[in-house]
Amino acid sequence: MKSYEVNFDGLVGPTHNYGGLSYGNVASQSNSQQSSNPKEAALQGLAKMKALMDMGFQQGVLAPQERPDVAALRRLGFSGTDAQVIERAAKEAMPLLVASCSASSMWVANAATVSPSADTADGRVHFTAANLNCKYHRSIEHPTTSRVLGAMFANQQHFAHHAALPAVAQFGDEGAANHTRFCREYGEAGVEFFVFGRSAFDNRFPAPQKYPARQTLEASQAVARLHGLRDEGVVYAQQNPDVIDQGVFHNDVIAVGNGEVLFYHEDAFLETDKMLAELQGKLAKVGGNFQSVCVPRSAVTVDDAVRSYLFNSQLLSRPDGSMLLIVPQECQANERVWTYLQSLTSSGGLIREVKVFDLKQSMQNGGGPACLRLRVALNETELAAVNPGVIMTAPLYGSLTAWVEKHYRDRLSETDLTDPQLLLECRTALDELTQILKLGAVYPFQIN
Repeated sequence: MKSYEVNFDGLVGPTHNYGGLSYGNVASQSNSQQSSNPKEAALQGLAKMKALMDMGFQQGVLAPQERPDVAALRRLGFSGTDAQVIERAAKEAMPLLVASCSASSMWVANAATVSPSADTADGRVHFTAANLNCKYHRSIEHPTTSRVLGAMFANQQHFAHHAALPAVAQFGDEGAANHTRFCREYGEAGVEFFVFGRSAFDNRFPAPQKYPARQTLEASQAVARLHGLRDEGVVYAQQNPDVIDQGVFHNDVIAVGNGEVLFYHEDAFLETDKMLAELQGKLAKVGGNFQSVCVPRSAVTVDDAVRSYLFNSQLLSRPDGSMLLIVPQECQANERVWTYLQSLTSSGGLIREVKVFDLKQSMQNGGGPACLRLRVALNETELAAVNPGVIMTAPLYGSLTAWVEKHYRDRLSETDLTDPQLLLECRTALDELTQILKLGAVYPFQIN
């Protein structure tokens, strides 16, 4: 039976704005308060989805969330009509209104952690929504995320869904941004690689001093238990706390893996040699041949990696076994990074081709190609059980492009977030989107 790695990309929401909400994310903070272009952002994301579909990759789409989140503002004490809640929040606590308007759910690498059926005890694909409790604006996402994923992967014979972990610091979980799976074939048993920034209960592990470590070891271990993973099919590794303090807020800013290959920066991890040996040994036991590509700091500094998002790329397998790297335009603009990539692809090694995409709107808010997609390994039977409305096709691309053109603004500033009309625009757009994607009622305004 054939198997695939399907990339489900996040559709950028109508309230895409530069709120500068993510402390530790250099790009997010650097562009705070600038005017954004939600329409351009959504169209850039859709263009990447269609391009990968046209290249023969399986591609899906994951819907955005309702914003502003008026229910979240009500829980914080704002009352009255929806318009009055927005007006009062704008007057009394503008940072909370900005947070409630965040379109950060576009970065669906943080939506959940996914384990394929070949790895799990019950032979189903398991999803655990990420609690994202390190940042308030992201911590409010997981209830809707769970409903959307449930509507996409509804067949209980093939799919299992778990609620987010407890929303406390000890179980901080940022989803697939800190999770990679290595395997010989997507449908075969593999090794799941969990990367954490700190331990909540074991002080033997060093912690960063400047920026928060968002993923805990305990959260990663809990997800592995929920998914029924075998000990011999799991490897845990710690991020280098020094690189977290340089802006590497998730592992997918400093490393990316696919198939049997890990592409990583020399300074990404602690105890790197031990980690590589464990990955190699465990993958060999299930028939795999683990390989790694280390980018030396002498060629690309951590600062270069953070500014270009070299590692926040998509590493994709070609039919001939070679690898394709999808990178943002910022990599081409960075002379050292681009020089390294030209050398890499011309060396005849594992990564043979680089394709560049313009994702400026997302990049300026702190998310690149890898942030925008959630990877789900599926066999043919499981793929057939996915809600067909969310699988990218040429007609769906046309419908979504027309939908964006109809509903999205081409400029959004902080002042615009105070306009109650924006909420009505968002709800109207999302109500239509659920019909296009055949999701049913997944948003609070559709349920309540």
